[in-house]
Amino acid sequence: MKRIASVCLVLVLFAAPLQAVASDSLSAPVVDKSPASPVAHAVSTVTGIAISPLLGTGAYGAYQWYAAKTSEQKAALPWYAQTAFWLPALLLVGACAAKDSLGAVLPPGMKKPLDVLETIENKATGLVAAGAVVPFTMGTLSKMIADYHVAHPVMPSSGLATILLGSIDWSWLLNILTVPLGIAVFALVWMASHAINVLILLSPWGAIDAALKGARTALLGLITITATLNPWLSAILSLVVIVIAYFVAGWAFRLTVFGSIFSWEFLTGRKTRFTPGQSENKLFSGARLTKDNVPVRSYGRLLNEPESGKLTFAYKPWLILAERTVTVSLSSPSVGKGFFFSTIRDGDRTAFILPPRYRGHEDAVARIYHLSGGVQDAGLLKAWGSIKELFGGSAAKAQVT
Repeated sequence: MKRIASVCLVLVLFAAPLQAVASDSLSAPVVDKSPASPVAHAVSTVTGIAISPLLGTGAYGAYQWYAAKTSEQKAALPWYAQTAFWLPALLLVGACAAKDSLGAVLPPGMKKPLDVLETIENKATGLVAAGAVVPFTMGTLSKMIADYHVAHPVMPSSGLATILLGSIDWSWLLNILTVPLGIAVFALVWMASHAINVLILLSPWGAIDAALKGARTALLGLITITATLNPWLSAILSLVVIVIAYFVAGWAFRLTVFGSIFSWEFLTGRKTRFTPGQSENKLFSGARLTKDNVPVRSYGRLLNEPESGKLTFAYKPWLILAERTVTVSLSSPSVGKGFFFSTIRDGDRTAFILPPRYRGHEDAVARIYHLSGGVQDAGLLKAWGSIKELFGGSAAKAQVT
């Protein structure tokens, strides 16, 4: 109930200043039905850029560049609306789309490094959009609202009072209210969208990757098309996306942390400079711990307590709240050695997910935590071993000897 109340409060705060501007335009004949319509420009633009920062920022900049009629107007556009930015950005988006199309028929091992690079790109462009494009968009909206109230005072006043009021620029005050709110909305939607990139990292099949990416692009296209046909319909659709993103924020945040650590350790090859600790190691919780009320992919410390025969997992919700601990008892523990990352399993269920820095250190992990099942191939490695066995490879020879 508290989460629902907070959502309603955010929507009221976000919609109240916009309604003041929109009320006058609704009473007048609608002439401009482009995405630059006042209200949809603020809501759908921020939401669309958050869904896909590189595509959204590039397309938004291209639209502004196309809408500028003269060379002077084009020169006055912000940096993201210059061809030096939006053209390479859209070309990079096309390259990512081609990668996803080819990835549906390529082995995951050939495509995964490119997925890691795209995940890092999504983070970088998300930071750029949150720090530059979104504040610029919300700042323009704030100035528009301030200018509207100067031209349309709520209560009649004398000419002198109108002159004094008109000499005050209220946009700075509205920026204090709308810019942080716009960035918060952007962060919510971006985290939910960025979770798709992380799911692609976890997915072993290119066809699933293409389906996830296609669904996200289709949502962005739907917002853009509805903004052209009916700006208010686009704004309502964007608000629905914002509400959904709010309710999945915790899940998306944990995926974002997982994707950040995975990408960094994969690219930097941290496994070559890492040795598992004897007393504790940092890793992620798996589905096996959900019965202990630990959300999947919570980042924390696995403590070594061999005398008790149990494992203790300590983690901080949202990485900053008070630390929680849970005692985990595994009946059939083992280390599942994967192609890109490994896991600690209890039978067939995943208890913990090991970041890429543990790749190659599975034997040490099994020894430190006294996992009776030892190390076993899992995921793609298990599938590859089965294929080699089928065709008489090393796995079959090992069984014969």
